[in-house]
Parts: sequence; C-alpha cells; structure tokens
Amino acid sequence: MPKSILLPLLADGEFRSGQVLADALGVSRTAVWKQLNRLATESGVAVESVKGKGYRIKGGIDLLVEDQISAAMAAPARALLGELRIFDSVDSTNAEAMRRAQQGCASGLVVTAESQTAGRGRRGRQWVSPYAGNLYVSLLWEYSQGAAVLEGMSLAVGVAVSRALQACDVGGIELKWPNDVLHQGAKLGGILLEMTGDTAGTCQVVIGIGLNVSMPADAGGAIDQDWTDIKTVTGGQHPGRNALLAALLSELLPLAAGFEQQGFAHWRQEWLELDAFAGSPVILNTGASQLGGIARGVDERGALQLETTTGIQPVYGGEISMRPAP
Repeated sequence: MPKSILLPLLADGEFRSGQVLADALGVSRTAVWKQLNRLATESGVAVESVKGKGYRIKGGIDLLVEDQISAAMAAPARALLGELRIFDSVDSTNAEAMRRAQQGCASGLVVTAESQTAGRGRRGRQWVSPYAGNLYVSLLWEYSQGAAVLEGMSLAVGVAVSRALQACDVGGIELKWPNDVLHQGAKLGGILLEMTGDTAGTCQVVIGIGLNVSMPADAGGAIDQDWTDIKTVTGGQHPGRNALLAALLSELLPLAAGFEQQGFAHWRQEWLELDAFAGSPVILNTGASQLGGIARGVDERGALQLETTTGIQPVYGGEISMRPAP
C-alpha cells in the first residue's frame, strides 16, 4: 500500500474512518493503521487519529496531479512537453533527468517529485526537500551548438520563474546573480543547470528549479540563510502547487526551446529590472579568494559587471557566491 495510494484518500484534510480506508484499499484495518504509521515515519506527514472519527491530515496536503498540471499549462508549452514524470520520492530530480539524458531521452522530459532524498543546490549545498511542501522540477533539453550558446541561461530561467510567479499573483520577486530567486532579500528559490554530452556540439542540459511553496518550520531550520516561501509571501492565498508548476512549465518550456536562437540578450533587460543588487556593494567568494566591488548589472553574455577600483570587471558564473558587502 504505497504512499501514492493512501495519501490521496486523506489529501482533503477530512476525517476518514479506518474501515472506510480499509474498504477502499481492500486490506484490514490493522494493515491501514500500520501503513499510516509507516507513512508518517517515511514522509514526515503528520496523520492525526481521533477516536470515533478516524484519520486525517490536518489542513490537508497538496499533492501533484499530472492531469491538473497538464490542463493548466498554456497550449504552446503543452505542445513542447515530451513527458511529465512525477515521483513520490527521488534522490534528486536533476540526477534523475541526467540519468535519463544519458539513456538517450529526448527534449521535453520534465521530472518532478513530492520529495528529494539528496536534493542539491549550487556548490554542493543540500537543497531542503520536505514531502509535498515545495516544488522540485527538472527539464531536459538537447542543443546542437555546444555550451557556448547557453551562456546566461540560468539568468534567463530566473526571469521565467519571475514571470510564472507573477502570473500566479506572487509579486515582489527579485533575482540575485547568478541563480537565486528572492523576495525582499530572502531566498524563495534557486536554479541549477547541469550539462552532459559534447561541450562543443550536441549536448543535453538539465534545468533544475527549486521553489519554496509551503516550507515546514522544522525543515526550514536546516537552511543556512534567510528564506521565505510562497505561502508566507501571499498570506496563504496562492493557487497550489499544481497551478504553480503549470505556470512555471508554461514559461520554461518555450524558453528552453528558443534559447539556442535567442540567447540571453533576449532576456537581459528583464533580468536587469529584477536585479536585487543593482548598484550595491557586494563581495564575491570563489572559495579560494574574495573580490569586492559594486554590482552594475550583467552584460549580453550574463557576466556580472563588477565595478572595482580598476574599472568594470566581467565575472562569469560557476562556483562563485555573492553576498552584500558589510
């Protein structure tokens, strides 16, 4: 009796008796009780038990549903979608998409999951991935002209995320070079691009996005920086994870399909308008050294324009982090 069968029966937050659950699943009430205990242990989803009423997930749970996501997507994006795979749990949606890329999977594969056991951010950081709380999604796309034409893609993806959130009435979004999505200075999401194949020819890119939607406070304690989630930003008035994911894919699929021809120049002005650190003193950390200056936006290739005492210095992405100067 996997979680994918039992959880939808409790997703609405209403009480269901042990007998109702047993009858629906064709098992004994004892088997239901054992599975509910296992479910709580494995997923962290709290199941409340009240004598005479039965079981419920207080407040319900917002599960991903393929039909709802597809129906809510814009038609041009739906036409570009190759396959949508929804996992109950996966090590990392990016890792799963990369494995499928190496197996020859075609452009348009989208991998998402209710939880990740080894979610990753940039620089090897853990991406906190509680069950059915946030969005973890990766898109696979193939390109023919190598890595050079993909410069600035992570920044363009940030613009697409902002557009999707705006379409869902989530405003006030800012972008931090090179791959963070912020709201009033707190981290709302992040982007991780990975590539396999020929860096000078045909290659496959996995575009990974993590968005905090409804982060449990105990899970958020593991995040080592200021963070927020869409539930907090909207006062709980957001359309749900299925609608949010549909809006995200409606922006992301056309971006991936057109980026080789359009390049970052197509997205640059919009990124500059969302730049959280425009004109601000910052410190860049490469791990081995630090460099300070004033952030002056980005160029047509997505390189940060850092004003130092010796003039404007372009800084390209990679294993670099940026933070405000003290």
